This record gives sequence, structure tokens and C-alpha cells, in this order.
Amino acid sequence: MNLSQLSFPEKFNAAERFVDWNVQQGRGEKVAIYYKDEEITYRQVLENVNRTGNALKSLGIDLEDRVLLLTFDCPEFVYAFFGAMKIGAVPIPTNTMLIPDDYLYLLNDSRAKAVVVSEELLPGILKVKDDLMFLENIIVVGKAVEGTLNFAELISGFSAECETAPTSPDDAAFWLYSSGTTGFPKGTVHLHHDMSYCCEYYAKGILKINENDRTYSVARLFFAYGLGNGLCFAFYVGGSIILDPGRPQPEHVYSIITKYKPTLFFGVPTSYNAMLQVKDAEKKYDLSSVRLGISAGEALPGTVWKQWKERWGIEILDGIGSTEILHIYISNRIGESKPDCTGKIVPGYEAKIVDPDGNALPPGEPGILMIKGDSTAACYWNKHEKTKKAFQGEWFYTGDQYVMDEEGYFTYIGRGDDMIKAGGIWVSPVEVENTLMQHPAVLECGVVGAPDDDGLIKPKAYVVFKEGIEVNDELLEEIKLFVKKTIAPYKFPRWIEPINELPKTATGKIQRFKLRQMANS
Repeated sequence: MNLSQLSFPEKFNAAERFVDWNVQQGRGEKVAIYYKDEEITYRQVLENVNRTGNALKSLGIDLEDRVLLLTFDCPEFVYAFFGAMKIGAVPIPTNTMLIPDDYLYLLNDSRAKAVVVSEELLPGILKVKDDLMFLENIIVVGKAVEGTLNFAELISGFSAECETAPTSPDDAAFWLYSSGTTGFPKGTVHLHHDMSYCCEYYAKGILKINENDRTYSVARLFFAYGLGNGLCFAFYVGGSIILDPGRPQPEHVYSIITKYKPTLFFGVPTSYNAMLQVKDAEKKYDLSSVRLGISAGEALPGTVWKQWKERWGIEILDGIGSTEILHIYISNRIGESKPDCTGKIVPGYEAKIVDPDGNALPPGEPGILMIKGDSTAACYWNKHEKTKKAFQGEWFYTGDQYVMDEEGYFTYIGRGDDMIKAGGIWVSPVEVENTLMQHPAVLECGVVGAPDDDGLIKPKAYVVFKEGIEVNDELLEEIKLFVKKTIAPYKFPRWIEPINELPKTATGKIQRFKLRQMANS
């Protein structure tokens, strides 16, 4: 692929490329978004993006000001995401599954002047409102309450034409928060040219996406993976997207595919596996429209890959990406995918596997994966030391352990740190441990990732109980529920194993690698 395809003018705005461009190409009356019973055209998208941009400007939102997006997948997310970017502001798609204290941190850390929030999620913002140092406006998708603005009413009075801010390809376009091994989430700063790079090299180069494709993603728009899958890829080529705010339970996902007939289905290993458990699904649902399945978020077990191909005749392309690189940079190829293998490097990117000292290793030698490519984030917001460690010149240090064979195929081994990726979402073991320690029966504990019966990784806790505590199944279930209610529910340990003593170093640090060995034995 010729790099000249990706030359950018001195002034470039991603919203203009992904939205205005489609109308300029004559697709104004084409359906851009399928949402519930609505069919929204590219012209309607453009007009609502412009109205949203104008509305945000009227609230004092200007160049580089941040706007937090806390909505379920819906058209308003699209309008706010591109509307903010069009005026040079910086939207921040945000995890809808967090707790109020998380939103307090994210809003204060980002210094967002406005938040666009789904009505159902508004209580979480209102709970911490008095402690928000920079927030000026709460815009509600749905019913507003006193002190907030209704999104539809707000934008309705503004012009359907909006002047594009004079941004460059290297201006900040949007942030995505990425969790770390310890401490707080990191604001990952992406630039106006980044998503075009992913679209050109991965979406067009690997998936062969075109204007006739319809995309449907189980991963939500607030994920880097979901943002590409569920929005940007299709808009880049003039295709259509299917947005659904419902919980991605397997039967529901099947029904969405049957109703809206996507050609590209983006899942995560957990969702593919759950869908395989639905009995007689092939008699109830129609997946004939799907030309390709895509998986990322965590390694796809080979058994799931094989069963999907046997059951549905659909090839799944497994791949790996990250918030920092924005999307997939190693992937299997159509007609050449292999089970239990991540595939080969995506054109436009480079990869190397290094030892602990940063020396490149030859094929067959496992080490830490490093990636180079022009969709890499500029930095972590306000995290200088973490930026220096992760972004090393043109290379990004992924923290993932890989091995590459002589043919250039990469196979995932595990994390180079203690992070757990459960259901495609990073979980910090320290956060889970700290929560467990709040339970009165727990003396100390260690949390690691462990495979379930299908080979998917979930949190597992090894717990030393206080003296005199009667340990039984009822207590273990009570502790799981306690964690579920205290922090984001997806972080709770699926198993709790009582243990007399935790393995520790001479200085008293928990040796999680020994717990991982126990969990995987």
C-alpha cells in the first residue's frame, strides 16, 4: 500500500473526513446509521453534527476544551463525538460501566467543561457534581432535570451548517482513558489523523471494507476497538453502522444480526463463546449476511474459532490492538486465519519482540512486543513518567508477551505485568485486592487472571481469612457480591480460593507469578 494515500493537508479535521466527505461524495441520502427503528442518512448525520458543534460553541466550548461522552451507543454519541471535533474541541468517550468515584476522577483529571450523558447514567454524575472542579454543563440524552440541559432541545435551535475549526492532522482530536497496572486511568491523547490511518491500513487493507458493508460491534463505542468497528470504519468508506444500546446478551446479539443483517460482525472471545452456548441458534437466527467475524480484546481460544467455523461457516479473524495504538496492528488474514494465533503484522505497522533490556529477539524467542505505527497516541495526558516508559521514540511498549515464528506469525503468551484482561476489559488486580480487603473476613489476598473452562481469562482471588472465620460456600458468594457492589461489577473475582499463606518475596510483596502458576495448573 502506498503511503502517499495517507498524505494529509496542512489543515485537516477528522469530523470533516468522516462526515462531510460522505455527503460530498453523493451519499447524502444513504443510510448511515441503523438504530432501533430509525434509519438516519448521512445528510441527517451531517446536519446534527453541525448543530451539536454550534450548540457546544454557544456553551463556551472552544479549541482543545474537553467534552466527556458518557452515553450508551446511540446517534447522539455520533453527533457529539464528531460535533466536538469539528469545532476543535476534544471528545472523550467514557466507559459506561464505572462507578461515581471513577467519573469524579475522569472529569477532574480531564478538566472537561461539559459532559454528554445518557439519562440512565445521570445519577452517577449528579452524585459527585459538587466535587467537580471544571464541569460547567451537563447535557442529557433523555429527560433532563434541574441544572441540566436536554440534548435534543439544546441542538434543535442551531444552524445545520457549522464552520470547521482550523485544526491540523497533529492536533488532539479525542482522548480515550486506558487503565494502568497501578494508580489511576491514563488519558490517551489521539490526533486528527490517527483513525484515518487505522481505517486505511486495517479496515481497508485487512477487512477489505467498502461502502456496501454494514458493521455491528459487540464492543461499545467508548472502547478503542468499538470506536473503530462500530463507527469510524464504515464512515470512512461510506458504509453503514448498526448501533444498539442493549446489553450484548447472546440471544440479543443474534437477534440484532438477524434483523439488521451486518456484513462485518465484531465480537470479543467472551461473546463468541457465549453465543456458541445458545442451543439450536442456527434454527432461530440468520447469520447469512455476515461475510466475516472479527475478534480482539483478548486472545481467541482455538476451540471457539473452530466451533464458529463449523457451526456458522464464518471465519473469525483474531487480532490484537490497544488503546494507545487505537486499533488492531497484528491480525489474521481472510482465508489464512489460524486458531490460537494472532496473525501477522498489519501493513503500515512494524513489530519487534524484545528482552527485558530492550534488545530485539530472533524468531522463536518469547519476549515483550513493541509496535511502531502512525496511529500511535501522542502521550498520556498529564502523566509524563508513564508516557516516557510506554512511548519510546517511535515505538510503543505494549507489555504483552509474544513469540514470532519464522513465517512472521505472532502467538500471544501473556501479559508482561500483572494486569488482567477479562471480557476484553482491563482489570487491575490491585483494585480488586483493595476491595476484598474491605470485607471484615479477609486478612490478605492476591488476585490473578485464570482461565475458565473455555480458556477465557477471568479474575481469581486467593484469600487468607482471619482467624476464627468459618469459610463456607455462603461466605465465598457473599464476598463476590460485596466486590460486585463496591467496584464496577465486571471486576469481581469469579473464583475465591481459600489459602493458608500467600507466596511473598523477602520484602513482603505478593508473588503473583506463583499465584498465576497455581491458577493455571
